[in-house]
Amino acid sequence: MAAEAMTFNPIAPWWMLGLVFAVSLALVLRILLRARVGRGSDGRGYTSRAEARDWLFRGSLVALLILAALRPGLPGGHLAAAASDLNVFFVVDTTSSMVAEDFGNSEPRMQGAKADMLSIAGELSGARFSVITFDSSTTVRMPLTVDSSALETVVSILGPQVTDYSTGSSVTMAGKVLQARLQAARESHPERPRIVYYLGDGEQTSAERPAPLGVETSLVDGGAVLGYGTPEGGRMLENTGSADDGERRYIKDRSGGESRDAISKIDEDQLQEMAGQLGIPYVHRTEGDSTASMMQDARPGNLDRTEQVLNGRTELYWIPALAALLLALREGILVMRQLRMLRPLREG
Repeated sequence: MAAEAMTFNPIAPWWMLGLVFAVSLALVLRILLRARVGRGSDGRGYTSRAEARDWLFRGSLVALLILAALRPGLPGGHLAAAASDLNVFFVVDTTSSMVAEDFGNSEPRMQGAKADMLSIAGELSGARFSVITFDSSTTVRMPLTVDSSALETVVSILGPQVTDYSTGSSVTMAGKVLQARLQAARESHPERPRIVYYLGDGEQTSAERPAPLGVETSLVDGGAVLGYGTPEGGRMLENTGSADDGERRYIKDRSGGESRDAISKIDEDQLQEMAGQLGIPYVHRTEGDSTASMMQDARPGNLDRTEQVLNGRTELYWIPALAALLLALREGILVMRQLRMLRPLREG
C-alpha cells in the first residue's frame, strides 16, 4: 500500500538522474569485480578488498544522493510555502445573476466578489495571480502574473455579461479552461502550490444539469468556493453595454405571460457540490466577513501574510540525504588519514 502511494518529485529530469546512476554503478561494479588481493602472474597489482569496500561505500553514497534527488514522498502531511511561491487562480462568475442586489445593503453580488479578490491578493502579497471569468463563454482575463496593478485593473473592470447576449450558462463551464491552466502551471513549476478560489452564486441558468467540473483534485493544493447571495434572492439590473442614461432597468421574468422583475437566488447545494469536486471547502460570504478568517477556515489552514500551510505530501528525501551525509563524513575521515600519511613522506 505504501509503495503504491509513494510519489516522486525529482529536482532534475529522470533521464539525467538515470544516466548518473548508470555510470556510477558501472564504475563501482568494475572495481568490485577486480577486488583481488596480491599480484597476478603478470605482476599487475589488483585492488585490495579494503579499497573495494571503500568504493562500495562511495557507490552507495552516490545512490543515496540520487534517491534524495528523486524527492520521494507520501500523500498527506503539510507543506509550508511562502506566498511568493503560490499560483492563485480566481474563477469568477460574470453572469447576470452576479448583479442581483442581495449582498450587504442591497449591493450587487459582484461587488462582494471583487472586494474579496483584492483582499485575498493583499493577504497573499507576492503570489502569482490569474483571473478566469465565465458566462456564456469562458475567458482568461489575466494569465499568471505578479503584477498587482494588473490584477487591480482587471478586477476594477469586471462586470456582468451584456443582458441581450445572455443565453444561459453552466456554473461548471470554466472547468476545462481551469484544468488546462492548472496542468500547465504544474508542468512549468511543479514546486509551486496551486490555489483556486471560485467566486459565484451557483445559479444554473442553462436548461441542462451542470456537467462535472472535470478538474483533477491533484492539481488543486488549496483554496475555497466562495458563495454570494441569499435564499430570498434579489433583482438584477440590466446591462445594456452602452453608456448609462441614468435609468435603472431590471431584468424581467416573462414566464407565464406576466412581466415582473426576475429574482436570482443563491444555490448553495450546487456550490458545495463543486467544492467537493475541487477538494476544497465552501464558504458563504456576506458583507463585512473577514477575508483572513475565511482563508484560515478554508483549506489549506493557518495563514499569515508570509506563509501558508498546505495539505500536500510528506517529504521523505531527508532519509537518504541523512544516510548520504554519514557516508560523506566517513569519506572525509579517510581523506584526512591519507593526508596525514602523506605528510611524513613529503617531509622525508
